[in-house]
Amino acid sequence: MSIAPSALPIGMRHIEKRFGGVVVLQDLNLDVEPGEFLTLLGPSGSGKTTLLMILAGFVRANGGSIRVGEDEIITTPPHKRNIGMVFQNYALFPHMNVSHNIAFPLKQRRIPAAEIADRVKKALDLVKLEGLGERRINQLSGGQRQRVALARAIVFEPRIVLMDEPLSALDKGLREHMQLELRALHQRLGMTTVYVTHDQREAITMSDRVAVMNAGRIEQLDKPETLYSAPKTQFVAGFIGESNFIPVECRNGSVWYEDRRLQTSGATPEAGRHLMVVRPEKLRLLANAEPASGVNVLDATLSDIIYQGDSFVCYAVLRDGRQLTLRDYCRSDVLAKLPAPGQPVSLGIDAQDTILVAAQG
Repeated sequence: MSIAPSALPIGMRHIEKRFGGVVVLQDLNLDVEPGEFLTLLGPSGSGKTTLLMILAGFVRANGGSIRVGEDEIITTPPHKRNIGMVFQNYALFPHMNVSHNIAFPLKQRRIPAAEIADRVKKALDLVKLEGLGERRINQLSGGQRQRVALARAIVFEPRIVLMDEPLSALDKGLREHMQLELRALHQRLGMTTVYVTHDQREAITMSDRVAVMNAGRIEQLDKPETLYSAPKTQFVAGFIGESNFIPVECRNGSVWYEDRRLQTSGATPEAGRHLMVVRPEKLRLLANAEPASGVNVLDATLSDIIYQGDSFVCYAVLRDGRQLTLRDYCRSDVLAKLPAPGQPVSLGIDAQDTILVAAQG
């Protein structure tokens, strides 16, 4: 990715926000690198949209600092922040055609008419809407409207682009297509981009880094692959991808599940209760219960098998009644060896695939 010369870093320090007596953001700190595509990911009520609106200037923080480059902007009004914004509902003007919608921020900045026409044409080409400048907004598909909103956000060459769940109104197929298009466009432009979504797959697909938010705090800020392979908290492990949680106890430098000592990777955490996170695709059905080197074996009973086209899911119940999910591809050699529901099975998990997090609550 080429970083745009105008791309700037963002530094947010000790951001606080309360609505009445409700604390929405708590002493939040966040750095965004120049030209980075960073996503704020979290469930409804986690504070991600409020944080974006504070960055845009539409919501006033109760305290903290926001620096864009060398400039402190915490008290700067929205129209002076030079930030492009794509809203969830696009916020297009229905009485204007496509070109006039895109030109609006340029006219507000009193750009000469000839330059406006040139910039609008370039923006239309960039978002693949060539020749549609005279169309009315109500004549466009959802995907085309999303592109118009994006073109309007970037036509004045902002320092930063903010996007608040811009794909949520699109159907699944179009949404996945637009994810790739937005990612490709960002790589071409290199603008610093902050994106908000509650869809973890969308965040993983598009982002350089993801900030996972929960209850007004950032639980973990990392690259997508790190969030999946090395979550730091139970919340992150449960929110990013599918997870099985097995309660374990750490004592005398070892990890135990009931009466079985488990092999794990990395340093053993401090003594006490923890959870072992097991991803469904890392579990496998073993031909026998004899543990191979570096493999943990769990005794269970197979309760159900569900076929899902290219893959299948097995549900197995451990001796303590806890249900685990196992996922594998539908290969003929695997399918031929599947036991029937109700039969005892041995589940294997490699030590290198174990993840330990502190148990919450």
